[in-house]
Amino acid sequence: MIEIGLTGGIGSGKSTVADGLVARGARLIDADRIVRELQEPGQPVFVAMVERWGARIVNDDGTLDRAAVAAIAFGDDDELKALNEIVHPAVAEEMVRRRKEVEGTDTIVVVEIPLLVPADGESIADDYADLAGIIVVDVAGELAVERLVAHRGFDADDARSRIARDRKSTRLNSSHTDISRMPSSA
Repeated sequence: MIEIGLTGGIGSGKSTVADGLVARGARLIDADRIVRELQEPGQPVFVAMVERWGARIVNDDGTLDRAAVAAIAFGDDDELKALNEIVHPAVAEEMVRRRKEVEGTDTIVVVEIPLLVPADGESIADDYADLAGIIVVDVAGELAVERLVAHRGFDADDARSRIARDRKSTRLNSSHTDISRMPSSA
């Protein structure tokens, strides 16, 4: 197995890069998708979140109200810490399980993890010591805002706030390769 880390801030285009790599034969393990799976009704992460914040984070149809969670967690560092303490261990465990499924094969695995390289330098990439490399996807802030507004229904001010938080909590190594244009497959 050859593992490549894929990271970048919200609205940067990580999913577009991941889709291109998958189209070329890579297998994707996407932390954000795993989070969504673990936050489905009845799953332990969903249950723990509802125990913490109550029915105010549940939609009428019983699913997680992501906007309500964002309003709680992204405006308060203590609430964000609590959310991360609920979600991150479960995601890490599931990612390990999925990685084990392809151990010992010649599969190229793309591990998509937002904020793989935090600003404090304590990279969670250390948990992925066998990574062959890390691809960092970055984009100008206002382009990310446009993407989040157009494709994910964000309010522009909320998008800017989340992008600023991402950039505050991550650092890009000064040595990087610009892959602004991914060639199409032949």
